[in-house]
Amino acid sequence: MSVLSDKVVTVYRGEDARYAARAPFSPAQKYPEYAFADTASEANPAYEAVRSCFQIAGLDAAHFETADWNPLQDLIQPGETVLLKPNMVHQRHPRDPEGWRYVITHGSIIRAVADYVWKAVGQKGRIILADAPQTDAAFAEMVSILGLDVIRDFYSARGLTFEIIDLRQEEWTTRGDVVVARRKLSPNPYGSIPFDLGQASEFVEHRGAGHYYGADYDAGVVNRHHSGGRHEYLVAGCAIQCDVVFSLPKLKTHKKAGITASLKNLVGVNADKNWLPHHTEGAPQSGGDEHPSPDLKHRTERKLAAAVRGLSLRMPVVGPWVHRVARGVGKPVFGDTEQTVRSGNWFGNDTVWRMCLDLNKIVSYGNSDGSLRDAQPRNRKRHYLLVDGIMAGQGRGPLNPDPVATGVVLFGVHPPSVDAVCAYLMGFDPEKIPIVSRAFQCGALPLSDHRWRDVAVRSNSSAWNRRLTEISGENTFHFEPHFGWKGHIERSPAEEISLQQAVGVAEQL
Repeated sequence: MSVLSDKVVTVYRGEDARYAARAPFSPAQKYPEYAFADTASEANPAYEAVRSCFQIAGLDAAHFETADWNPLQDLIQPGETVLLKPNMVHQRHPRDPEGWRYVITHGSIIRAVADYVWKAVGQKGRIILADAPQTDAAFAEMVSILGLDVIRDFYSARGLTFEIIDLRQEEWTTRGDVVVARRKLSPNPYGSIPFDLGQASEFVEHRGAGHYYGADYDAGVVNRHHSGGRHEYLVAGCAIQCDVVFSLPKLKTHKKAGITASLKNLVGVNADKNWLPHHTEGAPQSGGDEHPSPDLKHRTERKLAAAVRGLSLRMPVVGPWVHRVARGVGKPVFGDTEQTVRSGNWFGNDTVWRMCLDLNKIVSYGNSDGSLRDAQPRNRKRHYLLVDGIMAGQGRGPLNPDPVATGVVLFGVHPPSVDAVCAYLMGFDPEKIPIVSRAFQCGALPLSDHRWRDVAVRSNSSAWNRRLTEISGENTFHFEPHFGWKGHIERSPAEEISLQQAVGVAEQL
């Protein structure tokens, strides 16, 4: 059992919002508990941040600053298998060659967490680092950029098992945002497990059945898996078979979900993205959420896009060429996706949060045979979180954000609570972001037993070391939301006063 409360999230804020440059990202000093001989010649703020976060959390406090300090020993047992799940969505930022630093989880964060996981699992334990990036991402290039191959070799030379796995079934080549080639990938060694949440899905009674759009041009696939009372997902076996999931998300805004942190990060344990509903086609009045008020121009674009996507599927060579030409001609007429609301990239997306919470339910309650455990808190898989916010992303996330140098790392043992703190410290109202607020309200297969307003923060920053709702807005960041969410999720001073008053009344009752 965890020594930490589900209602407490630890936040460390450092003054140095940079990352070490050279893998394998060893610490710059020989800490008493450090199990290896080598240290780095450059500063490693991320390692210091992770270590400080565990110390502030009070983990194994009796042994801190000694060789015996093992902060994760009460959370992870010797010989266990731990899945490290970073955010590896894509290796390229469209405007900044170095923008990957605020798009994906940095290798120095991964190395620091892995060191303390090794301290807990010992020589007989196993670490699996796995993710399912965007299908057009280059996994090998990302491994190199993050220094994951160097980290793996570092551990292997010391007799420790550190696997790196691409969970996707295909890797695509795109030109002009159009798929021109598809390469089948080798099956991951732990296999894939289908789950049907049925009546436990967050899509129950949702009006989108038959109109969901997934990750590929063929929307028939996603709709076959979400119809007739079925709500099916294909999940990587390692996420179910492991003893512990340790998520390492990146702190960013997100065009379809508002923010991406712990809960959204589990999209990367799926084994086929086209089983995942991303938005619902149609107007809100008919149950859709692709656009707030589709006019004639939007409806025309939608019909043309559907025809061109179909051509890409039917004619592998000519189709993609026509698709690229059509996109080039259509962009000045219909608008650039980085500046125009379409495909559910706005605050009214009522689809993607349901899909994300469904995946969290499967990881929490799923068995290796595809069945689900009883909905009791004691039955949930251990799922720990350390959020990389040292360099965070705002605005057009998740792939095209602007950097925010916060120097922040967050740690917790309860994904909804961690995400509530992420949203609040970003300057947003957790209640207005469905992926956060609804995570505390799931009826079937619940993900939480408390409200987000009950969450408290433990921090080295005195302004944050208090109940979440007692943190003043002037002491939080003010991230710019994605343009499709702007003006709808930010906290206002009046709302903060009202919230604090409501909390005070509730405590008196």
